[in-house]
Amino acid sequence: MSDAAQPTAAEVRAAADAVKAALDRHLEAVERRTGDDDPAVYDAFNALAAAAEVYDELLYDRYDEVTPFEIPGAEDSLPPYAGPEEPHALSVLIRRDYAVAEPARLIAQAQRLADLDPDAHDSASVAVAGAGVHAALGVLFGEYEADEIASRHKEFGLEEGDSTLWVSAADELPEPGEWLGAPFDDADPALVVCRFDVSAVFDEEDEHDEEDTDGRGSVAHRS
Repeated sequence: MSDAAQPTAAEVRAAADAVKAALDRHLEAVERRTGDDDPAVYDAFNALAAAAEVYDELLYDRYDEVTPFEIPGAEDSLPPYAGPEEPHALSVLIRRDYAVAEPARLIAQAQRLADLDPDAHDSASVAVAGAGVHAALGVLFGEYEADEIASRHKEFGLEEGDSTLWVSAADELPEPGEWLGAPFDDADPALVVCRFDVSAVFDEEDEHDEEDTDGRGSVAHRS
């Protein structure tokens, strides 16, 4: 950016004052909230996020400096909560993506498991080396819980992609077997109490951070 296009010191100061005012407005809205889905709190949150983003950009353009905190923008935040005020049930929705980075390693690990306990696997899965990745995945996920695979994914020749966990509120548990045919069709962001995201995109957005990590977590929750 050229010197002529840079914001003035006064513009940066005005943006800082706008953040301070937005903070006061947000606190007042929280103190006066009428419920978990109070629209005044939601509006104040979005106003604070927008003011902080403007200040951060002007601060960087003028002084090549950044703020030590990050407030998600309105497009990244949860929609207004539309679930029960006193949930009597909850659903935990999890998605984790993996790339099969080393098929030979995956197949070898699955074959080892099948050889250790052939009675625990069907005949089609015992000869994993000949059946390929499809059979190897069946053996692997049949042997280990998803959380253990997540913690040991490199050992199994897998490479992590994005992952997310949603905690959604409900009035009552569904009937047994009710949603098993389509378990994710009813995922509704308006019912989410909190969510936890992990993605390499958070690293890409913060290239100035030289810390070597596999991915940064983003947490969205309702207070």
